[in-house]
Amino acid sequence: MDFNASDTIPGPRSEDRLPQTTTAAAKIVIVGGFGVGKTTMVGAVSEIKPLTTEETMTQAGIGVDDDYGSETKTATTVAMDFGRIRITDEVVLYLFGTPGQERFWFLWEGLFEGALGAVVLVDTRRLEVSFEVMGRLEEGGVPFVVAVNHFPDGPRYRLDDLRAALDLAPEIPIVECDARRRASSRDVLLTLMRFLHSLALSNSLI
Repeated sequence: MDFNASDTIPGPRSEDRLPQTTTAAAKIVIVGGFGVGKTTMVGAVSEIKPLTTEETMTQAGIGVDDDYGSETKTATTVAMDFGRIRITDEVVLYLFGTPGQERFWFLWEGLFEGALGAVVLVDTRRLEVSFEVMGRLEEGGVPFVVAVNHFPDGPRYRLDDLRAALDLAPEIPIVECDARRRASSRDVLLTLMRFLHSLALSNSLI
């Protein structure tokens, strides 16, 4: 089909356009192991229709990918999830959910670039997968908070016990959440923003 200059190219939907009051934007990454709820959180909190890159899990991944929860999970993120949320009338967060399968972790470096901060989603049934995630953030110098996403069959622990088990520094916030709920996911992002604000104030005093 030939394209003419007079042809109209559809623009963004009105609900997807940035408000005119927006003066600042920040990139936030949501990271964690396979199946911890990253795509769910982006979808729950995003004020625009999120962009996802989920593909159907196939037999080819057996023995290669983490198959935890494969009885109910049929798709996995292979590149990233993307969403957007306004924290105030002036400040917008761009959310990037990372792929959880280890063979896609090479994409993380690009997603971390330019990130103001990160949310590490944790599943109490598989705490061990969080260590590599947090280690990569620390290596990249990306500040983060930890959000414990509760699953119906997941064990419940006191946050102090989880902090000790994850070997978290005292200043790193750890909160509980339900990634399916918009209000809960928004509270996690507000916790991250308050943490980043406190870091900025501390650095300004040095």
